[in-house]
Amino acid sequence: MGGRHDRERLERLLVDNDEASVAALAALRCGGSHVVWDGATASGALALVYGRRLRHTRSRGIETKNLSGAVELLGRHQQPVRLAQIRAADGSWTLMLFLTEDGGRLIACTGIRRTHV
Repeated sequence: MGGRHDRERLERLLVDNDEASVAALAALRCGGSHVVWDGATASGALALVYGRRLRHTRSRGIETKNLSGAVELLGRHQQPVRLAQIRAADGSWTLMLFLTEDGGRLIACTGIRRTHV
């Protein structure tokens, strides 16, 4: 999983006051695990994947945080995106962070409640 440097960098990036960023920051500070993956993915491809995930979670009644906003932001971004993930220490939430390719800026953040903890 991610090291202390990644944890501190993620904490600095999670300054937005949207529901998902607040939850991600709280999960990090409460001992949640985290990983920042190497490489980048086309933002349009991620918008499609997370658009399907949005429809799936809505059809199943799964709670999300800022998923529709993240899909919209990814669709507009037009640049490669680096992914990071934070899992709440109690396993209740998985939070995805979409970063600029260099990892220097947060594009969007979303959370999906884990139905099987």
